Amino acid sequence: MKSNIFLISLTVNKSLYIRTLTNNHLILTHTYTLSPSLDFYGKLSEKPFLLSHSHSLSNQFAMESPSPPSPPPSDNSDADKRLREAEERLRDAIQELQRRQRRAAALHHHQQPPCSPTAGLPPCDHGPDESCIAHAIGNLCQTFLLSYGVRVGIGILLRAFKLVRGQSYASLLDLKQLVSEKDLIVREEACRIGLLFGGFTGSYHGLRCLLRKLRKKETPWNAILAGSVAGFSILALNDSSRRRTLALYLLARVAQCAYNSAKSKNKFHLWGSHWRHGDTLLFALSCAQVMYGFVMRPESLPKSYQDFIQKTGPVAAPVYKAIRENCRGQAVDVASLHAYLSRVGKSEYIKLEEFPSIIPCSIIHPGTNSCLAHQAKATSATFKKTFPLYFSLTFVPFVVLRLHKFTDAPFRTFWFAIKGAVRSTSFLSAFVGIYQAVVCLYRKVASKDHKMLYWISGGIAALSVLLEKKERRRELALYVLPRAVDSLWYILVNRHLLPDIRNAEVFLFSLCMGGIMYYLEYEPETMAPFLRGLIHRFLASRISNPSPPPNPTYLQKLDSFTKTKLQERREIELPEKYNLESIPGL
Repeated sequence: MKSNIFLISLTVNKSLYIRTLTNNHLILTHTYTLSPSLDFYGKLSEKPFLLSHSHSLSNQFAMESPSPPSPPPSDNSDADKRLREAEERLRDAIQELQRRQRRAAALHHHQQPPCSPTAGLPPCDHGPDESCIAHAIGNLCQTFLLSYGVRVGIGILLRAFKLVRGQSYASLLDLKQLVSEKDLIVREEACRIGLLFGGFTGSYHGLRCLLRKLRKKETPWNAILAGSVAGFSILALNDSSRRRTLALYLLARVAQCAYNSAKSKNKFHLWGSHWRHGDTLLFALSCAQVMYGFVMRPESLPKSYQDFIQKTGPVAAPVYKAIRENCRGQAVDVASLHAYLSRVGKSEYIKLEEFPSIIPCSIIHPGTNSCLAHQAKATSATFKKTFPLYFSLTFVPFVVLRLHKFTDAPFRTFWFAIKGAVRSTSFLSAFVGIYQAVVCLYRKVASKDHKMLYWISGGIAALSVLLEKKERRRELALYVLPRAVDSLWYILVNRHLLPDIRNAEVFLFSLCMGGIMYYLEYEPETMAPFLRGLIHRFLASRISNPSPPPNPTYLQKLDSFTKTKLQERREIELPEKYNLESIPGL
C-alpha cells in the first residue's frame, strides 16, 4: 500500500518544515518561516508532528522524533492517545498563530498615518465582508442551536433507554411515545441553556468589536470586560442553586489557570502540586464534603443533585432521615420508618426505638441480612441505572459538536462512547459499593453513630476514581469541588459565619468569565485542554473556525510544483498547494 506522510516540524528558529514522504522516501520539502515573536512555539520545537495519510485509513497525528520513523507501537490505545494529543497541540498552535497575527495587525493599524480612515482601529476577528452585528448574531444563533440540540439529544436518548427497558425495541418507532410533550419535558431547560451559551457567545463577540472601536486598541482588558459583561447571560437560568454551582465551577477553573500561569513564570508554586495523585486527593476531599452534606445537611445541595444521589444509592430516604435524627440526638421518626419497612415487608421483624444508639444494618438494607450481598447488589444496580446516563453524556455531545468525525467513523465513535461509559459507570458503581461497605463495617465494630462517619466514608469511596483515566480524574475533581464548596458555603452561612449576599453567584460568574476569556485569548496554555476545547467547540464555535482574513500569512501558498518523473512512476498525486487547513482533521 502506498501512503503519503507529511512530517510537520517546528524548529527553534521558528521555521515550519513540511516534508512529504512516500513509503519513507523523501519527495518534497517545504519551509515556512514564522514570525520571530512567536515565543509560544518554543515549547513545541522539541518534537515535530507526524501526519500519516493512506488511501484506506483516516488521517491521524502522532508524536515523532527527528530520527526516521520507528515501528508502530503494539498498544493501539496508547498510540491513538498520542495521536489525538498531537492533533490538539497542532490545532492550538494554529489558533495561537492566528491570535498573534491579529495582534500584530492591530498594532500595524494603530501605527498607520493619521490620514488613514482606519488609523487607530484594530481589525475585528470576523472577515471584512461581515458586519460586527451580523457576526455577533450569527454566533448567538449557532451556539444556541448547538446547546439546544445537545440538551434535547440527551433527553431523547435517555427516553429511548427508558422505553426499551420498560417496553420493547418496537416502541422506539412510536414518535408519540419517544418525543411526546408529556414524557419529554426538556424544552424549557434546553431553551434556557441555549440562551445562556448563545447569549454569552453573541454578547462577547459584539462587545469585543464595540470595545475595539471605542478604545481604538486591542488589549487584555478588552477580553476581560467583554467576558465579564457577557457573563450576565447566566440570568437565563432561573435556578439560583444552578447559577451558584456554575459560578463556583468557573471560579475553580480560573484559579487553576492563575496557578498554572504563576507556576510557569516561577512566581508561585503550591506545595504538593507535583504529587502524582493530587487530583485524587482533591476529589476525595470534595466527595467527603458532598456525602456529609447529603446525609447530614441535604438542604445544602441542589435539589437535582440530591435526587441523583438518592436514585443512584440503595438506601431509602426515610433511613437517611432516621440516621440524621439519631446523630443529632433527636427522636427518630418511627412512623415514617415503620411505613418504609412495611412497604418492603420487614416491619414485623425489626424492633424500632425512638432513641437508638445506632441505626442497625437491618434497617439500612432490610432486603438482605448479608452486608456483602447488599454491597454487591448495590454495585450491580448502580451500574444498570447509570449506564444510560453516562452513555448519553458521552455520545450525544460528540455527535452534535463533532459531526464530521462521527460521519467519518461512526462505529469507532460508538465504540469509544461505550468504552468510556463503561469505565465511568464502573467508577460510580464502585463508589456506591465502597461507601456502603464502610458504613456497614463501622456498625460491626461500633455501638454509637457519629456524623463524621459519613464524611470519612465519602473520602474513602472516592478512591474508586482511580478506575478513571488520569486526565478524567482532574476533570471530575474540578466538577465535584464546586458542589463541595457550595455545600460548605451554605452551612457556614446558615451558622452565620459568612454573610448572605443576594445574587452573589451572578456577579461571581460574570467576573470568572472575564478571567476565563483572558486566559483563553492570551494564555491558552494555562487552561485545561478539556475546557479550552469545550469553549472553542461549544461556547464559541466560530472562534475555533474563524473566517480567515484576506491573504492570511499562515495560510499562504507554501510552494507550487509540478509532477516529476519520480512521482509519476510512483503514481502519487500531490496537490498544487499545501496549507495547514488542507490537512483533514484540522
